[in-house]
Amino acid sequence: MQRYFAKEKKDNSLVLDKSEIHHIKTVMRMKNGDEIEIIYNERLYICKIDDINSNIFSIVKECNDNNEMDIELVVAVGLVKEQKMDLILQKLTELGVKRIIPVKMERSVVKIDDKREIKKLSRWRNICKEAAEQSKRNVVPVVDNIKCLKDLDDIKADYKFVCSVDNKDNLVNKCLQKKTKYAKMIFVIGPEGGITSGEEELLNGMGYESVSLGKRVLRVETACFYIASIVSFVSMG
Repeated sequence: MQRYFAKEKKDNSLVLDKSEIHHIKTVMRMKNGDEIEIIYNERLYICKIDDINSNIFSIVKECNDNNEMDIELVVAVGLVKEQKMDLILQKLTELGVKRIIPVKMERSVVKIDDKREIKKLSRWRNICKEAAEQSKRNVVPVVDNIKCLKDLDDIKADYKFVCSVDNKDNLVNKCLQKKTKYAKMIFVIGPEGGITSGEEELLNGMGYESVSLGKRVLRVETACFYIASIVSFVSMG
């Protein structure tokens, strides 16, 4: 059953953005009487299509399904080229990440000015929304405005990590096994070319622990998926 996210609830009905009507009617080829899943305030509702041309859907029943991780995972990633960023956003959403922070770093080859940032953010957030619908999530990850590295000092979390290419000893999987009683954690992952030693030292000074992803050097997108997969596995334990 196709899933959508609503922003408004009226009596016993949920309201979708009007742009969703094209997808329901033309792409999915649904008709009056068909049912769809709609998430509102992280709650799942089964709704019926009363009028295929309307963006208002009557609630049939409320469900208790929740597909979210117990751990609130935040990933801050250095700006990368468009195709890679799109893939990272999509897969991190599918893997359960709650918040994604694009960060300007020294080795980021992508430079985005203020005018382009508005369009980029709209595109990125839509990618996460579609991925959240496809993967049957109860929330759409938050995609922050583009930040500088120093802004990450304001992030509150039980544990803060920076993925290092220099520190090979503190393996992330072994490190997580030693941690207990955490509800939220953040990982910082460098762009193509990696995070610089100066940036890593800056993060260390802000309370971020350097961790290694192993002996091999991973592409930025692979590192993102690796981290999200490990945390997802830990959260099931």
